Amino acid sequence: MKTPKLSKHDRYVLELRNKIKDDYDSISVNVPLKHSKRSLGEIDIMAQKGNRLDLYEVKCSYRILKAKKQLNRIKKYLNLKNARSYFYCGNSKLLVVV
Repeated sequence: MKTPKLSKHDRYVLELRNKIKDDYDSISVNVPLKHSKRSLGEIDIMAQKGNRLDLYEVKCSYRILKAKKQLNRIKKYLNLKNARSYFYCGNSKLLVVV
């Protein structure tokens, strides 16, 4: 049986997960956010080390403003004021604190 081909975005998410996996106790990928029956989006990577929570938004190209907006909305909705957030550009392999 053939495995489905991953999209470019999904490959970048897995690439980032592999880069950071040794720095955390647990990592969740493609975490859906829902309220009632309504989908609010998805967190590309949610990583935890002790009681520290980090959120990662992955984009194929350098679209940091869109990533920042998404991360801020997620942090506000989940009431994660102390969570650190990061943007990863798959094209340039650049990881930026947001």
